Amino acid sequence: MTKDRKKPTVLAVDDVQENIEILLEILDDMCEVAVALDGFSALEIAFATKPDLILLDIMMPEMDGYEVCRRLKQDKALKKIPIIFITALDSSEDESRGLAAGAIDYITKPFNPDVVKARVKNHLALYEASKLREDMEQIMRHDLKNPLMSIINVPQLIMMIEEKLSPQSVELLEQIEASGQKLLSMINLSLDTFKMEQGFYYLQPVRVELVSLLNRIIKEQCCAIKKRAEILMTIDGKQAESSDTFGVSGESLLCYTMFSNLLKNAIEATRGKGRITITLKSVFPRQISIHNPGAVPEDIRNTFFEKYATSGKKGGTGLGTYSAFLIAQTLGGTIQMKTSEDTGTLITVFLPVFDESPHISH
Repeated sequence: MTKDRKKPTVLAVDDVQENIEILLEILDDMCEVAVALDGFSALEIAFATKPDLILLDIMMPEMDGYEVCRRLKQDKALKKIPIIFITALDSSEDESRGLAAGAIDYITKPFNPDVVKARVKNHLALYEASKLREDMEQIMRHDLKNPLMSIINVPQLIMMIEEKLSPQSVELLEQIEASGQKLLSMINLSLDTFKMEQGFYYLQPVRVELVSLLNRIIKEQCCAIKKRAEILMTIDGKQAESSDTFGVSGESLLCYTMFSNLLKNAIEATRGKGRITITLKSVFPRQISIHNPGAVPEDIRNTFFEKYATSGKKGGTGLGTYSAFLIAQTLGGTIQMKTSEDTGTLITVFLPVFDESPHISH
């Protein structure tokens, strides 16, 4: 005999005992129900038990449901828990305010048992599927990245041990390392895209030095660049040197992925030996532009940053520019594209400046 799966836990929050008893009766056969009669107790129980779903009354004394929801959504460990508001309020303004606060659904009083059961069941299933996907992502991240990191490190180890490598051998080892880095970027992108789409990505911003990062990307794509384009990078109108600095607020891997995709697109769009120009401007927010002489096909200009827009991209997935759009938003910035047959294509990314001033606690 197989062991029954553990029932999901639902936290029911309402200051009226009669409403709690009705919910207990409705949900008794489908989940474990924890109970709170006020907002403060609801927060304590949520932090202690981390329920799978919260049924939250709006009209409560001292701390209403909107404030409880706001505090839950501010916590990293609890922000993903689905919240359904339960209330006698039924105006469109109240519903909009609840959804804006972070609730995923609304149940009005008096309760209709079939409606309560259906909505709780549906949202529990969605939450379970989301958690399962995250678990699989964790497995993929661990099982794929560890051997890949070993592959990436091998070329450097060989070059350190072997003193008399031919230039051709060094070039091949560098290509192996570059390919490994690209694959690592693809894995990270596939795992993080879903979180960014859902607004679940937890950003930990640091100062990212773009000159060194962009030079690294250029070096890794040197084979394509030599054949198809030359690249010029400037900072505030002057040609960039390898020792120059240009900091933005972000995460190194996200910035690497975004600019690697944008530069790859620029190289592929360049006809013959056209020049690609990377322009960095020390304004607020920081401005990073990539120009190439090719034009974006007319049929995807209005959907350039949308998922799976692939016209004119040989072998493309349509995810490169889409991921760049997601990443720019996640980093607190924006991205724009201008294109024409006469002037080529200019993609501009606006990113915040990293705040390095000390924060004083009060």
